[in-house]
Amino acid sequence: MTMTNNYEEIRQAAYKHNMQLPQLGLVLFTFGNVSVADHAAGVFAIKPSGVAYNDLTPDKMVIVDFEGVTVEGDLRPSSDTKTHAVLYKHWPKIGAIVHTHSTYATAWAQSLRGIPIYGTTHADHLTMDIPCAPPMADEMIAGNYEYETGFQILNHFEEHQLNYEEVEMILVGSHAPFTWGKTAEKAVYNSAVLEYVAKMATLTEQINPDAPRLKDALIKKHFERKHGPDSYYGQ
Repeated sequence: MTMTNNYEEIRQAAYKHNMQLPQLGLVLFTFGNVSVADHAAGVFAIKPSGVAYNDLTPDKMVIVDFEGVTVEGDLRPSSDTKTHAVLYKHWPKIGAIVHTHSTYATAWAQSLRGIPIYGTTHADHLTMDIPCAPPMADEMIAGNYEYETGFQILNHFEEHQLNYEEVEMILVGSHAPFTWGKTAEKAVYNSAVLEYVAKMATLTEQINPDAPRLKDALIKKHFERKHGPDSYYGQ
């Protein structure tokens, strides 16, 4: 399929941020992907399936529409492409999605547990436990699995009245984490933060199985100093 320059910006961004995943220790072999969307054009760029990170180039990124159909590219897109497509179609304010099988976050997903808010690092980014969607029903698994994974995430957010612009990460039960953001930088950042918080929560429970959740006053203070109307963190 002939390449054009129409999607060069998202192709370059997808390549750049996919390459960050091994640098941040978030993937092993080819266990992960980043996509970057152009909502005006109704397409996104995503990593090709099963291609080693060392072999990636911007031209190998595959352009896909929000129905999961390849628009441009010679390689098969990531096997998770339909999950990304569902989220972009239903959540118009996200610009990028990251899926990894990072060790600690995936361990929590396999344990079917959300990650409790134990400390201020967690509260700097989120005022609640990191959610974990339950495993999907057998008929969904037997059907269009990756497509249904998108709805597994959407349904959990709807059921628990979560706002995807405020909660930019989820554990998919028995599977692994997904994160997103308005930009690719933020989506990758969220993926790294999720793994870091998951690791600290694991160690916290090992040190003290009865560790309490963070006090409400500290949750409010740490979140608002970075994100509130009178925030003062950073320049």
